[in-house]
Amino acid sequence: MTAEDQAHRDGEQPVLELRHVSTHYGLVSVLRDVNVRILRGEMVCLLGGNASGKTTTLKTILGYVKPSDGDVLLDGEIVTGLPTMQLVARGVSMVPENRRLFSNMTVAENLELGGYLRKDKDKLAADREQVLQTFPRVRERLKQKAGTLSGGEQQMVAMGRALMADPKVLLMDEPSMGLAPVLVEQVFEIIRQIRALGKTIFVVEQNANMALSIADRGYVLQTGEIVLSGDAQELLNDPLMRQAYLGEL
Repeated sequence: MTAEDQAHRDGEQPVLELRHVSTHYGLVSVLRDVNVRILRGEMVCLLGGNASGKTTTLKTILGYVKPSDGDVLLDGEIVTGLPTMQLVARGVSMVPENRRLFSNMTVAENLELGGYLRKDKDKLAADREQVLQTFPRVRERLKQKAGTLSGGEQQMVAMGRALMADPKVLLMDEPSMGLAPVLVEQVFEIIRQIRALGKTIFVVEQNANMALSIADRGYVLQTGEIVLSGDAQELLNDPLMRQAYLGEL
């Protein structure tokens, strides 16, 4: 992207934005003045180690936690503290940590749950077909109980279920967690495929190398504060990345 293109994009209205967000649990400060912008069609990653505030950031976006200061905006509209159901209806979809499928329901039933708020049945059917084209393995497993699938297959179903909501922005919480290294590569290849569909993606992840290798931009969170941000390739090559992960910044 040229500097001129980047300047043009910088002037765009973000699909999702956190504006000076601070969040507390009681008297404990968890997020401090966090600013994040995600533009349409971008893949942005939020990186950080344990207890950095990544999960709280997602909870704040999803309305599970209300910030003590600042706002969450969706398409320029303040949605701070709205119930999660309303946020889903407005176009925020989530692939949760550890997949969290309904293990006793079939794969097909899990996918159906992803689109249960939608009224546009024709497009819903088209989106289901697109999910099955993106994940051929899921098509093969439609009648199986979700709990009988491998970890990689479950991650495909979780992503497919989230896509069934036709989201404006797709949130992913630690998609590589608990997976063997060979499956981690597979999952990030799947994310790359989803991105190729033109989806806007916000990934919260500890695996910085994998996430930055397919992202447009990244933010690094340390003890509740953004300590680094920028173009993904620049962050990959930034020596401060290692310091951030070792807690030296």
